[in-house]
Amino acid sequence: MQCHEIDYEIIGNDMQIVEIELDPDETVIAEAGAMNYMEDGITFEAKLGDGSESGGLLGKLFQAGKRILAEESLFLTHFTNRSSQKRRVAFSAPYPGKIIPVDLSKINGDLLCQKDAFLCAAYGTRIDIAFTKRFGTGLFGGEGFILERLSGDGLVFIHAGGMVIKKNLNGETLRVDTGCIVAFEESIDYSIERAGNLKSMFFGGEGLFLATLSGTGTVYLQSLPFSRLADRIIENAPKLFGNQKGEGSILGGLGRLIDGDD
Repeated sequence: MQCHEIDYEIIGNDMQIVEIELDPDETVIAEAGAMNYMEDGITFEAKLGDGSESGGLLGKLFQAGKRILAEESLFLTHFTNRSSQKRRVAFSAPYPGKIIPVDLSKINGDLLCQKDAFLCAAYGTRIDIAFTKRFGTGLFGGEGFILERLSGDGLVFIHAGGMVIKKNLNGETLRVDTGCIVAFEESIDYSIERAGNLKSMFFGGEGLFLATLSGTGTVYLQSLPFSRLADRIIENAPKLFGNQKGEGSILGGLGRLIDGDD
């Protein structure tokens, strides 16, 4: 299936949205809940899968089951321009970062990305899962056994937390914190190795394992994985909402007033 040829504009800096321009009868598919706004004339429908499945209902259910394994939404939303003129629909990510456009036709048609990285894509893009090649990689990779595979010849959009770092490897090796990987070409070999000696592993603050990316191809990294951001919020939640004396935050003061401590 040849992908629809969509046009786009990325708006904003740290809280970006991608605005997709659709010609009449063109369609873009997106993760459930990613839509920000759309112009009159665009209709949307939640469907099981990306629309590339064969085998009728059974094929769609099989594809949906694989998305559950990847801990993704059971449905994808299809947005179609039903008017006779160009119309726009916009999508945004759920946390601060950058939106990365990738033309699959320029990277041999396949991109592997971590779960939750996919945002939207031109209709005709196949969204599948890919099991990591090694047991150890899946067990200690921080993101589980499953990656998402985006295949086709059109545009896809993925989201990264914080800043985006694009690395072009040419027979080189890069060691990365497992949570900082966003996506990479299928030509890249992905494995996990121990992070130094036992003292470094447990007290170095860099986790027990690092990801090793080697080969020739493009790698996309993020400076602020959502898991790291969530850990910091949880770690500081007692200071923000607890009953602690001497906290300088407004929320802390309000909390003490409500509790009758002030």
